[in-house]
Amino acid sequence: MLITDAQVHLWEPERPDRPWPSPRQRPPHRPNGFSPEEMLAEMDAAGVDRAVVVPPHWVGDNNETALKAAAKYPTRFAVVGRFNPKAPEARQQLNGWLKQPHMLGIRATFHTKPYIDWLEDGSLEWYWEACERLGVPVMALVPGMVRKLLPVAERYPSLKILIPHMGCRLDSRGAEAFGSLDDLLDLARYPRVFVMLSSAPCYSNEPYPFRDLRPFIKRLFDAYGPRRMLWGADLTRLSSTYTECLDHVGRSLDFLSAGDKEWILGKSLVEVLNWPEARPVAPSYNATANQ
Repeated sequence: MLITDAQVHLWEPERPDRPWPSPRQRPPHRPNGFSPEEMLAEMDAAGVDRAVVVPPHWVGDNNETALKAAAKYPTRFAVVGRFNPKAPEARQQLNGWLKQPHMLGIRATFHTKPYIDWLEDGSLEWYWEACERLGVPVMALVPGMVRKLLPVAERYPSLKILIPHMGCRLDSRGAEAFGSLDDLLDLARYPRVFVMLSSAPCYSNEPYPFRDLRPFIKRLFDAYGPRRMLWGADLTRLSSTYTECLDHVGRSLDFLSAGDKEWILGKSLVEVLNWPEARPVAPSYNATANQ
């Protein structure tokens, strides 16, 4: 089974020749950065073959570190990069977005102002239309605000929209974190909307196997099915170990068949982000009987 992590952050420490945007919305997950080699060590230990690098918001719209990692380790990393739709050269840049080596899509974050307002003020209509026309998947972070994507999915039915973290509210757990679940279930009627089970342990009040998450994920599974769900860890902010995050889907969810796990842990991403399937390269992961 080819296992692909749908979201990891790699970054270098801030330095004078490459300052981070100010004011800073949130501190970095780790003070000294997180390198490709550190990520690969974690992947090899857990049995993860490859991962999608998503540049973290604190570095700004800078994809350099991510693209360098994918160029250095092309069988292990690809990129969903950050893009500023308000930049003067945005339209031209978007036209060539997927022509960049190792680039699979765009990460859009709508978790603070003014970005939240962009979802409602009409200023991004050209952007959604262009992404749909050009076939650029958009990984849209809308924590606790999934309903704001309903008009986008309605107007642009061929646009691939990936919703990280199951649309959960950041820094919340249990039922409070899943306050947008009904809206996310409503979005399931649009076949080009996909759900990422990224950093799921962060929304649990329990240790592994995070049994309190089961009813929420089961409802998502019933609505979306395995082909529209993607596993991801977001390792640098995990409240569990990397292996526990993987085992949560690979071993502990009793409603998943072996075929379901194969889709959620890798095959769905192959189709959604057009990252061609490859031979597994990490030590073999055994998605055995549910535990």
